[in-house]
Amino acid sequence: MNEPATIARIDAAEAAASIEALADVLIDCVEGGASVSFMLPISRDTAREFWRNVSDGVARGERALLVARDQSGDIVGTVQLITAQPENQPHRADVAKMLVHRKARRRGIAHALISEVEHLARAERKSVLLLDTVTGGDAERLYQRAGWQRVGHVPNYALMPDGAPCGTTFYCKQL
Repeated sequence: MNEPATIARIDAAEAAASIEALADVLIDCVEGGASVSFMLPISRDTAREFWRNVSDGVARGERALLVARDQSGDIVGTVQLITAQPENQPHRADVAKMLVHRKARRRGIAHALISEVEHLARAERKSVLLLDTVTGGDAERLYQRAGWQRVGHVPNYALMPDGAPCGTTFYCKQL
């Protein structure tokens, strides 16, 4: 069995320096059918621009970026904690863009990422976390096993990368 990856929070400078590796993970996930806001074909320029914007958000303190590195040091997964919320919601955050490269799946990396993002949220004094995922996808089982509560389903909420409509299920976790 492969060893799980090392999970670390990275700052804006490291995020900017990791744009190519992060783009690789995003492109692989979209090409693998993940509905994570992008359509096929996804260009490298589109992926780079997304990660530049994430890096800028990290620099502004609006989000935290966690990465999973395999034993060779390559980035194979990522997740974000979006802490920029309205004034009346300082206690909550959104979990976004949980991505694991297909070559690194089934090693516990997604579980390690969700556990670490929850730990980070507690450290940031957040008590309510929200996320959404494709209804019926593998991620739903992960979130349920990690103690997340299903709070609703919206049919035809988004599109899969190939253009097919998909439902989205929303989850929350009280920390």
